[in-house]
Amino acid sequence: MKETKEFQTESKELLNLMINSIYTNKEIFLRELISNASDAIDKYKYVSLTSNGKYPQKDYEIKLIPNEKERTLEITDNGIGMSKDDLINDLGTIAKSGSKDFVKKFKEAKDKNADDLNIIGQFGVGFYSAFMVANKIEVRTKTIDGSGYLFTSDGVDTYTIEDCDLKDTGTSVKLYLKANTDSINYDDYLGEYSLENLVKKYSDYIRYPIKMDVTRKTPKKDKDGKDIEGQYDESKETKTLNSMIPLWKKNSKDIKDDELNSFYKDKCGDYEDPLFSLPIHVDGVISYDALVFIPSHAPYNLYSDNYEKGLDLYSKGIFIKEKCKELVPDYLKFIKGVVDSEDFDLNISREMLQNSPVLRRIEDNIENKVIAKLKEVESSDFEKYTKFFKIYGDHIKFGIYSTYGMKKDLLQDMLIYSSLNSPDKLITLKDYKSKMKADQKYIYYVSGKSIDAIKLLPQLEKYRKDGIDVLFLTENIDEFALTMMKEYDKAEFKNITNESLESMSEDEKSKLTTLEAENKRILDDLKEALKDKVDKVTFSSKLVDSPVCITTENNYSLNMEETLNDDPASKNNGGAPKATRILEINPDHELYKAISAINDDELIKKYGSLLYDEAMMLEGFDIKDKSAFVKNLNDLMLGNIKK
Repeated sequence: MKETKEFQTESKELLNLMINSIYTNKEIFLRELISNASDAIDKYKYVSLTSNGKYPQKDYEIKLIPNEKERTLEITDNGIGMSKDDLINDLGTIAKSGSKDFVKKFKEAKDKNADDLNIIGQFGVGFYSAFMVANKIEVRTKTIDGSGYLFTSDGVDTYTIEDCDLKDTGTSVKLYLKANTDSINYDDYLGEYSLENLVKKYSDYIRYPIKMDVTRKTPKKDKDGKDIEGQYDESKETKTLNSMIPLWKKNSKDIKDDELNSFYKDKCGDYEDPLFSLPIHVDGVISYDALVFIPSHAPYNLYSDNYEKGLDLYSKGIFIKEKCKELVPDYLKFIKGVVDSEDFDLNISREMLQNSPVLRRIEDNIENKVIAKLKEVESSDFEKYTKFFKIYGDHIKFGIYSTYGMKKDLLQDMLIYSSLNSPDKLITLKDYKSKMKADQKYIYYVSGKSIDAIKLLPQLEKYRKDGIDVLFLTENIDEFALTMMKEYDKAEFKNITNESLESMSEDEKSKLTTLEAENKRILDDLKEALKDKVDKVTFSSKLVDSPVCITTENNYSLNMEETLNDDPASKNNGGAPKATRILEINPDHELYKAISAINDDELIKKYGSLLYDEAMMLEGFDIKDKSAFVKNLNDLMLGNIKK
């Protein structure tokens, strides 16, 4: 007998909302229907295991049956089937989860096997996602008690239920596809290639085989048994479309490197093996499995605005979301991989995630696991770690800077640098600290555009002479990260190009004070000549062989100023704050002694301008007023020639 029933008013509204609004990606209908089929098999399997042989085990399978001629797609399973009440309650009432009720019933009965259920379906609405691509759906089903029913709906106002005969327990969902439009070709959901790709994308790790009859082409032969070019015989063969067992579910000890490399290259579309692979299995308050990879080369668009960070998200083996950014902190955005958990809070369409503390806890856990792995490699294979750091070291520094130093303790031991005493080999901060002199209070550093440029800096002369090591910082982020850190193991960071009386002895301070008083006229002349370029002219205790250098104050260097000036945000706000420039002169240098003997103030100013330009060039900066530099140089050379 055929019964016609109306959807409840609120169900009609929700159904319309679901079809037109909730689901943004039409192709996920297949994921939803396959997930429901998997749930049905799970339920049958559970009932079979607890029935004392009443309901025998089967060769469980899900099958896709496309029919291009009739424009239908059928998804079948040999699971538990649906009773008439199930059809009314779970399909006739939108947003009611039959799977959820199934688990709840056994848990209320305190059945010891209930916790072993791994039901995927959390929402009854998944079935109705099929109306995004179909204008009519038929559900044929047979329950374990032998009853069979046909449920038919066009997803508008009513649905019908009538008796029907089926050979075996299970369910068939038959979709009558919508007519093609200018923008959507619904026939795509009938093609063997398209269906296979959708299964691979969304349902590859469903635990039961998903099968489909596919066309197999074999070359036709001529009378001599040779292939006839361009001619084929076609036949059908049943093909299993899914892998079933996710690699990340295997015990880490059982996963071979070749498997990890293959998975990474296939999943992430890379042509090289990853630099590091990290299988993660966590069971506890939150449980998840993950495979995390660090590429052996930076993705080509890593530093572009359109780069998308994130790990692919699965729930119970079902693909939920590509590049879930909530699982990756910004400074580790280069990592790739997958995360699979049953603990995610999924919203009604499974396409998005609710704001959930579970996500944040998994993110924190993955972050700590990745950092622990890198520290382990740093300790056991420094050469390999160095390779990683040369590619991604700036991101580790950014992790310290962007969190205002909150991640200092987590990341500081991962920093490695070249240095004055170790220009060709990177060292850690721990290495530097262990080799500090007994009376050394600071960890000294200096920044520049390259190692070669830094080696030319006059400020290094004193440290080279005294055998004190200085870290070489060559990246824009370096100084900002150390500024946020402030100190390492109770030793404060100190930029050697920063003016500071703290690093001078009392004798050096007294000597400079006396010299400045005795040479006030010439210092004032130099300051007047450079009034638009420097804030102060003074004598130096840093220089040994060079005549001059440029220093700054308050741990704000010329490199930091330049970096901030290059930032679009600074440009839009009128530019970065200017560093306080100080021209330091070596009072023991022959050039200064010669200049100090000159009584011509204008001539002294010309020499002062050249000394400033020389100091800026050694700092790695271009001369801004090249014509003035050339004129001063020519005038001074001409004057010497005439003499």
